[in-house]
Amino acid sequence: MRHEFPIGSNGTHRHVNESSYSPQKNGITNGTKGHTSPPKGVPLPHANGFSLPKARTKAPEFYGHDREEVTRLLIQGLEDLGYEAAAQRLSQESGYQVESPAVAAFRHAIIGGNWSEAEVLLFGRNSDPDGGGVSISNGNTHHHAGLELVEDADRNRMRFLIREQKYLELLRRGERVKALMVLQTELQPLSYDISRLNLLSGLMVSESSEGQDMDTIWDSRQKLLAGLSRFVSPSAMIPQHRLVDLLDQVHRAQVSKCLYHNPLSSRPPSLLVDHMCDQNEFPLRPSIELSQSDGEVWFVEFSHNGKFLAASGLSNTVLVYDTRTFDVRYRLGEHHRSVVYVSWSPDDSRLITCCQDAKARVWDMISGRCIQVIDHGEQAASTAAWTPDGKAIVTGSLDKHGQLCLRSVDGQESFNWPTDLRTQDCAITPDGQRLIVMSTDPYITVYNLPTKTEEYSIKVSHQMTCISVSRDSRNMLVNMRNDEVHLIDIETADIIRRYTGQQQDGFIIRSAFGGADEGLVISGSSDSKVYIWHKENGTLIETLEGHTQGCVNTVAWNPADPTMFASGGDDRMVRIWTKEPEPSSLLRRRISSHSSRHQSNYERSL
Repeated sequence: MRHEFPIGSNGTHRHVNESSYSPQKNGITNGTKGHTSPPKGVPLPHANGFSLPKARTKAPEFYGHDREEVTRLLIQGLEDLGYEAAAQRLSQESGYQVESPAVAAFRHAIIGGNWSEAEVLLFGRNSDPDGGGVSISNGNTHHHAGLELVEDADRNRMRFLIREQKYLELLRRGERVKALMVLQTELQPLSYDISRLNLLSGLMVSESSEGQDMDTIWDSRQKLLAGLSRFVSPSAMIPQHRLVDLLDQVHRAQVSKCLYHNPLSSRPPSLLVDHMCDQNEFPLRPSIELSQSDGEVWFVEFSHNGKFLAASGLSNTVLVYDTRTFDVRYRLGEHHRSVVYVSWSPDDSRLITCCQDAKARVWDMISGRCIQVIDHGEQAASTAAWTPDGKAIVTGSLDKHGQLCLRSVDGQESFNWPTDLRTQDCAITPDGQRLIVMSTDPYITVYNLPTKTEEYSIKVSHQMTCISVSRDSRNMLVNMRNDEVHLIDIETADIIRRYTGQQQDGFIIRSAFGGADEGLVISGSSDSKVYIWHKENGTLIETLEGHTQGCVNTVAWNPADPTMFASGGDDRMVRIWTKEPEPSSLLRRRISSHSSRHQSNYERSL
């Protein structure tokens, strides 16, 4: 069976028989992408792109940039956009091409699964004309010096990556004898990454012999090519989608300078003007005060659709507000002590509450009834997190004997992580891959959630009060008792940025990501204020006064409305901050317990 791979930028259309194909060796084609052969006798520079024999009278610089580099980027960008004819026209008029014939041949060899040829093209060799050598210059010579590599290129690693791909493809096609030969004669002699070699060896007995489809082969070879391209000099092999990457860098640089970055539209910013968000669209005013709470407010959380706001604290009742009117929709009152934590299910149909009576309760948010109780023994249930599919819940407790548990919503399955640390807070990354746990001791532990195994644990310099994760599953936000908020890379555990100014004073103060694209960091503070920072550059944007006394314990940004966030404090108030200006003749809108009309069926039946 013959399959056709439509290669995108810097590629071509090739045919594959089963899972590999061979480009012709009687001259590598080289057009705009390295497809058509140049005129005979024309030299082929391999390091710095490829120039057609066309006289160029224009200056070598273009507004302070190298004209050849700019032109090659434009050609690649046109190809990425699908404007092949325009790319060809620009190449012909300028005399420049994206890449040399040698680079094109190497790209085709990797995508085609011609592994030996790929190594020759990458590293070079002198070949006998009758010995199957690689011709890249119309048959005039069989010498190829290889591609220009970056200064610190690890040649052994590059060979290992190519041969590993060859081994895996043979193995997955069921050709175990050939795969074993590659393992013993090509991979093992490299003596590179012994632990990886052991893992590859184990696949001989565990890997399924079922074949791969063409899309899977295509994707894996594209990833290999992208990995290898990092070792090749950019002047020889322009990184894929380089123009897009440069535009992204410009966008990030402008965002870092946009002090009140909080875009109201999901559309990408215009490239035609410099980006700057309007300060008037930023929520700086506490326009609504909710005073129904019977005690200090310790936790607030918007539903994912932004239609509801749950608030809990010193009182044993959780209030759920309808954000269209900010009337109380439900009063969830089965708790016997203070409620320290709430968490909405991914579809907002359920709410879990964690109480100091050592129980976590799951509530149906259509009826307002409690549908499940999770008992954590003698100590307070301190935290909870939903899996992204909403089928299971992780709950944490200060009880050492049952402090971190995974339970299915139907109650049929459960798992307890063995740990001696008391769990204070936890979060599951939105991609469902990691569970991040913060203990009362200064430790953060990261688990692989699908396998339920520990990935790593780090000891921090001070005790922590809360943890949250970004929507892209890349970063965690941690409040420290030394009056700092840390942004930490989940993959590397490195501290990316520190935000300072707010005060903890030994209290549990919570922070959160904020803004339309989580470009902000927001935190409460023990000085009765709300602090907002620019996430990328760490600048303290605003210090907002809105609570009358004590701590601002908790903050939450409305995920459906970037111009609204909520805060809760010791003054028993939940404040809603918006961009709306205060009416000239009226004070801020106050909603007291007397103005709340809606109660749950469950409460009315008591």
